[in-house]
Amino acid sequence: MKNILAIHTGGTISMSQNENGEVIQNDENPIAKQTINLGQDINVINDDLFNLPSPHVTPEIMLQISQRIRKAYNENIDGVVITHGTDTLEETAYFLDLTLPNKIPVVVTGAMRSSNEIGSDGLYNFMNALAVAACDDAADKGVLVVMNDEIHTARYVTKTHTTNVDTFRTPTFGPIGIVSKHQPAFYQELIQSEVCSIDHTVDGVYLVKAFAGMDGTIFDALNKSDTRGIIVEGLGAGNLPPATLPSVQRLLNANIPIYLVSRCINGFAQDIYDYQGGGIELEKMGIEICRGLNGQKARIKLIVGVSAGKSRADLNKFMANAIS
Repeated sequence: MKNILAIHTGGTISMSQNENGEVIQNDENPIAKQTINLGQDINVINDDLFNLPSPHVTPEIMLQISQRIRKAYNENIDGVVITHGTDTLEETAYFLDLTLPNKIPVVVTGAMRSSNEIGSDGLYNFMNALAVAACDDAADKGVLVVMNDEIHTARYVTKTHTTNVDTFRTPTFGPIGIVSKHQPAFYQELIQSEVCSIDHTVDGVYLVKAFAGMDGTIFDALNKSDTRGIIVEGLGAGNLPPATLPSVQRLLNANIPIYLVSRCINGFAQDIYDYQGGGIELEKMGIEICRGLNGQKARIKLIVGVSAGKSRADLNKFMANAIS
């Protein structure tokens, strides 16, 4: 018998469509009431921790989910499934990946269609997530995201479509496994990452997306005493329009750490171009390149690193590592 803790946090998977076709929150989670039969000896323990649309989820709430899972280590729990809204699912999953040791499988899932819509995917995804959480092969793989018959790593998965059930993808690397008839199978391994045990989350970490014709207005607005760090989604391989550079330099002079990723969905930011605003010049100015993460994931990692009290040198090493 495998004891699987199902932590429910809200989102579309727990919502319903009303008579006007509007998706609304329910007072009670319909997924938690379902009888689950996977043909396996699994005991599901439901915990309705939150009932929030995922745009309402904050790093503080992510930390509470992480702390609830740590508590489960002492409750004879063999695996954990978190149901979550899809808009910020990848950020919560990655936060958990950065803050939880690999003691038991942890799987995050959600739905693109509410519980009473035609073709609802919530119960199906939940059942697959339970099967993965109960699978011995899911151990030591970090936090996983299970959606639409695929198993992804929290580190690299991202939402790629606003409404399609096949929205969660892992650009560049692909999923690490699949689920067929509720039977998980793994085909890749994920290199281990550093885990940070934190008891609070800091504010003042921002994400800025570069665009053609951008000037320093946004950067100047962030040049304030309570800014703890900035992630910049640069153009292409990691470049910025030249009009931003004076403002960026002022931020660096104020000792505010800035980390560069690419706004492209595939590939890594790199120091390739040696022109004004190119990646080579940005590195010389003092911007650090964060390879392998998208903007929202890099921001989560920076929040965790700063919250852990890392020195600037350790924070730079933590952020620069493309595989952790």
